Order: sequence, then C-alpha cells, then structure tokens
Amino acid sequence: MNVKKFTAATSRDALRKVREALGPDAVILSNRPVDGVVEILALDNDDVASLASPAIEEPQKPSFQGFQAFDSDFDPEPVFTRAPAAPEPRQPAPRAAAPRLDAFAGQAYVERRTAPVAEPEVPPTYVNRRAPAQESAIDMAAMTQMMSAAIAQAKESAALEMSGMMNEIRAMRGLMETQLAELSWNATAQREPQKAAVLREMLAAGFSATLARYLIDKMPATKDAADALRWIKTVLARNLTTITNEDDLLNKGGVFALVGPTGVGKTTTTAKLAARCVMRHGPDKLALITTDAYRIGGHEQLRIYGKILGVMVHSVKDEADLRIALKELKNKHTVLIDTIGMSQRDQMVTEQVAMLSESGADVKRLLCLNATSTNETLNEVVRAYQGSGLAGCIMTKLDEAASIGNVLDVVIRQKLNLHYISNGQRVPEDLHLADRAMLIDRAFRNTRNASAQFGDADLPMMMAAAGQDRNLREVQLG
Repeated sequence: MNVKKFTAATSRDALRKVREALGPDAVILSNRPVDGVVEILALDNDDVASLASPAIEEPQKPSFQGFQAFDSDFDPEPVFTRAPAAPEPRQPAPRAAAPRLDAFAGQAYVERRTAPVAEPEVPPTYVNRRAPAQESAIDMAAMTQMMSAAIAQAKESAALEMSGMMNEIRAMRGLMETQLAELSWNATAQREPQKAAVLREMLAAGFSATLARYLIDKMPATKDAADALRWIKTVLARNLTTITNEDDLLNKGGVFALVGPTGVGKTTTTAKLAARCVMRHGPDKLALITTDAYRIGGHEQLRIYGKILGVMVHSVKDEADLRIALKELKNKHTVLIDTIGMSQRDQMVTEQVAMLSESGADVKRLLCLNATSTNETLNEVVRAYQGSGLAGCIMTKLDEAASIGNVLDVVIRQKLNLHYISNGQRVPEDLHLADRAMLIDRAFRNTRNASAQFGDADLPMMMAAAGQDRNLREVQLG
C-alpha cells in the first residue's frame, strides 16, 4: 500500500496536489493541520483495489557465491550461480563469508561498468498513469455513412422548418390580403355603389363570390346599376357554351354514356334522348345499354322505355361485357349507355370512367348536373367525373331549382359544353336545347327578395374571402 503525503498552505492547494498526482478518484485517509500547514494523507484508487486481490509473492533475489579469478582469457560476462534460499529467520553472516562480499562487490563493479546509464525517473502522475491507449484505425466507410446520415437528417430538419415557415408566411399573406381586400371593397362600394348592387344580384342568383368578384373588378365604369347588370348578363351569356343545333348531334350519331351521381335523372334523360333519336332515325338505328345491375329494378325501368320505343335494351356487368356489346352494335347509328349512379366521392367513379374510356369504342360521356345542388357539390362532381375529358353536360331538374346560377357558374368556370336542359318527367317533351340568353335571364329572375339577405357588412368579407380562379383568366369580357 503506497500512502503519499501532501502538504500545502491551504486545504484547497493540498487537494489540488492530490488531484494532480493521484487523480479525482484518490482516497483521502486523513486531513489535519501540522505546524501551520495542512497535511493530507492519500492513497491511489488502484492501490485500494489491489488490497482486495491476493498478494503476489516477489521472486527471491539471486545471491552470488563468488566469481572466477581474472586470467588471460577474461570473460566480460559474469557467471552467476543461484544460492539456496536463506532460512527464516535470517541469521547474521559469519566472518568466513567475507570473500563472498568481496566477490559480490567485484561483480557489482563489473556490472556498473558494462550497464548503460539509466535515465532519471520521472515521478508518476495521474495524467501519465491514465494516458489513453492508442486508438485503432478509423473505419472510413462507417465514418462516411455516419456523415451521410447526419447530412440527410439535417436536410430533412431544414426542409421541415422551411415548410413550416412557408406555411406561416402564406397564412400571414392571406390575412393581409383579406384585410386589404376588405378595405379596398369598402372604398369601392362608397365610391361606386352600383357595384355593390350588382354583387347582391349575382350572389342572390347563385353565382359564386369568385366569379362575381372577377367580373365586378373587370366591369367598366358606369353610374347606372341597370347598365352594369346588363353588361354582366352579356359577359355570362358569351362565356356559356351550348350547342346551337341538335342536328349535328343526332345526325352524326355515335356512342354516348350518361354519367353522374345517384338521383340526377340519368335513366329518364336517356329515355328522352332515345325518343328523339327514334323520331329522327327510327328504332332500328338505336340501341340502349344499361350497366345498372346493382339498383333494384334499375334496368327494368330502361327496359320499359325500350319496349315503348321498340328498341332492344342490352345489360352489361363489366368491361368485357361492354366490349362485346359495343362490338355487336357497331352497325347502329346511335348507342346510348345508362350507367350506374354513384357518389362523386366513391372510388368506383374512377373505375367507371376507365371502363368507358377503354371499351374499344369512342364513348362520349355526358355529365348530368342537378340544378338543385350547391356550387361546391357540383364542382366536386365535375372533378370526379371529368377524367380524360367530358363531351358535354346536361342540366337536370331545372323545374325543382329555386336558382340556377350555381350550375351555370360551374359550367362557365369548368368550360363545359351544355347540350340539353331537363325540366320535368315527361318523355320526351321535357327535354330542350340549352338557350344561353334564356338561362341567364332565368338566373337573375326573382332575385330581389334573395338579395336582401346580403347586408353591407357581409359583402366586404365575402369579396375578401373569394379566391382567384386560374380558369377565370379565360373568361371573355368582350
């Protein structure tokens, strides 16, 4: 056990010496003042651990009995012989052992002459005894992989932070645009009150705030609200696309599929179109196909219409049946397909569009739009059923709608070609060609009572919340 003593003027200096010599894990045995200084007895932590292990016996030092006398053949290497271990307790050597001491002295002299000069020993410190071992070679592949992972993680974190910052900037931008739009509209309403009156008329007719804002911003300066409303009607009629003559549709013929959500009147509209084709070309030039195998009695309704018209009705279940049916009916002048009605949020809508597009024939899809639906619902329907493109649309249930500005707004903004309007259940009387002037005039009819529900305080908020639609850039203002 190697106990060391450290003295210093203060305890702090003594502890610092202990730490430098033995390290922070040293064991303090005592701490006391002696003659005006502080004396600390400390023991290394390794020495304390060695006390628990069994002691290792030191090898016995060799003893020398003597050496050969020097002669002409001098051997610089001494010859040692190990003497037997001395008995315990050790007895004092007799006088006769003096030659052994002389021999030992001579041998020590020879060893001192031949041995190299030893370097002065440096007192061990904690730093020297705790020196780190030599590090192994660095694995460059592992280091590169770690650096790549760290860089990727840093990029991902930076991307998330950037995304969050951009979202905050967009939110701040939207808030500022809303507030500035409200201030701008308040100033515009005070300076040009006819614009506020036209805005009320358009909102009461069912047109969206986005389209109304765009047209009012582009409206030429005028003092008369009637002139402003007349300009609005002219622009709306110019941008409402309709077929001018149904002879091009009926005489050209082809394959037409009526699509749309459940309950919009696809089967009744199919029967109305079939009646027009029969009156024009006869029952032999027309064929009817139904894919409605899920709704109870769905195909029976079309079969009854076909029986009345004298037209054969074919029922198909999947794409393979549709291909076979269209191949067999390729000699027909016109083929009308009545599809299954499903929600615009149903995933089967995409499958239905794909089935019609990949049927092996040029199937033109006509979307039935319910005039009683809201603007948001109609937009969802168009986006769901549009697919690779729609040949046109048919407005149904016109007689049940309080206002038709909502459906006209969707037709204008989505750039759809309006073919027919349906305003009843009679076949085929309640099916008419779309007349642009009549539809626009019908939209603004009886809107005075409805316009009263929009107050002066509501108009700035509605105009500010109305976003800009990229499709509106193609609206022809004239």
